[in-house]
Amino acid sequence: MSAFQQQNGKHWDYQSPLATRYASKEMRFNFSDQRKFSTWRKLWVYLATAEMELGLDITAEQIAEMESHVDEIDFEAAAKEEKATRHDVMAHVHVFGNQCPKAAPIIHLGATSCYVGDNTDLIVLREGFNILLPKLANVLSNLSKFAMEHRDLPTLGFTHLQPAQLTTVGKRATLWLQDLLMDERALRRARDDLKFRGVKGTTGTQASFLQLFNGDGEKVKQLDNLVTKMAGFERHYGVTGQTYSRKVDVECLNALSSLGSTVHKICSDIRLLASMKEIEEPFEATQIGSSAMPYKRNPMRSERCCSIARHLMTLVNNCLQTAAVQWMERTLDDSANRRITLSEAFLSADVILMTLQNVTEGLVVYPKVIHKHLAQELPFMTSENVIMAMVKAGGDRQVCHEKIRVLSQEASAEVKQQGKDNDLVERIQRDPYFAPICDQLSQLMDPKTFIGRAPQQVLEFITEEVSPILKNYEQVLGQSVELNV
Repeated sequence: MSAFQQQNGKHWDYQSPLATRYASKEMRFNFSDQRKFSTWRKLWVYLATAEMELGLDITAEQIAEMESHVDEIDFEAAAKEEKATRHDVMAHVHVFGNQCPKAAPIIHLGATSCYVGDNTDLIVLREGFNILLPKLANVLSNLSKFAMEHRDLPTLGFTHLQPAQLTTVGKRATLWLQDLLMDERALRRARDDLKFRGVKGTTGTQASFLQLFNGDGEKVKQLDNLVTKMAGFERHYGVTGQTYSRKVDVECLNALSSLGSTVHKICSDIRLLASMKEIEEPFEATQIGSSAMPYKRNPMRSERCCSIARHLMTLVNNCLQTAAVQWMERTLDDSANRRITLSEAFLSADVILMTLQNVTEGLVVYPKVIHKHLAQELPFMTSENVIMAMVKAGGDRQVCHEKIRVLSQEASAEVKQQGKDNDLVERIQRDPYFAPICDQLSQLMDPKTFIGRAPQQVLEFITEEVSPILKNYEQVLGQSVELNV
């Protein structure tokens, strides 16, 4: 036996960083083996209970025996059984039957493996959305407060990452909010569209259950409806093959991957603004930005969001390819892929929302730096205002335009070639031609005259579009999040 084989403990086995380092306890549990296999057992209880109610020879004593062992999963015994049978569901049927000897003959009666596998997946997917949506709502709440607080603060707008017409810090945040609102709608729709696979049998025809009930199709329909209600669903899919359509997974991961693109965009903006020293994410007193450069304040949370969001955005491709190759009523090449893809998508979404929630709880704005950057670019942007003011004072528009053009080029050369501050205003003040409007220059340079309706847009957007959505989450708003790293 090698030295590696002699070792044991978690540090000697690969574990996903999503589980060990980043994701929340509730999301980790949602995709845990305990959650999965105890749900299988609950589904066997629901099936047996419904079959008993509809007249099959199943006793209340058998049901009670099953219920008493729902959470007592013998993982070691199940692993041994699966190694022998090469079948995960039958391994757990055997182990559950050993724990419930009276109920053993009726466990999994009439069902196929996908009865527990697919129905459990649907329960877990729905709960995954229930875990994500409150976190998304708190991000929306944080950013809406941030937007309102800074709705009047002028800042340089950027197109092509080049200085453009002014906007406000709060107005920029509404662009983030608008994308997140679309994500909230998509996640909520994906959750609410989920149905139960129900009780459908091996190829979806319910033939085994029709045989159990001696050809009574109405009882088979009642069985499907009863189990669906017991599992907490209002609706089940009307038709299935052996599995529910894998396009359901596509719809779920489309929503999650789209969320990834939103978070990546927001956190990229924050990283760029941090580089400009205009806005920073929270930075603890004991936090180290660099092992070599003590002065560094790296936007590591935003970088983490971008990193994991990129992973999340790729996962929907797995679902698309899986849905495309499900021959006829199903193939098993979906199974191993889905074990990885579905869990990683929800864990990744959980990580980026938790991290973004933490970031938006403590965004720091530096107005003086923002104003300094405005001062560098605003003189160029005021040229049209200067021209209009000169025309009102009796000047010739074309003459004024040429003078402004020449002075602007001279000032630009000083900035780019000499690294000096923008002195266009001083050049205008020194030119006798502009004497009639020199006393108006400070007013013409007021940044707030360049932000249009940005403050009003923020107020209207928060009031009309964000607040109505947040009302749906009033019970969970204000919950702070603490990151492990």
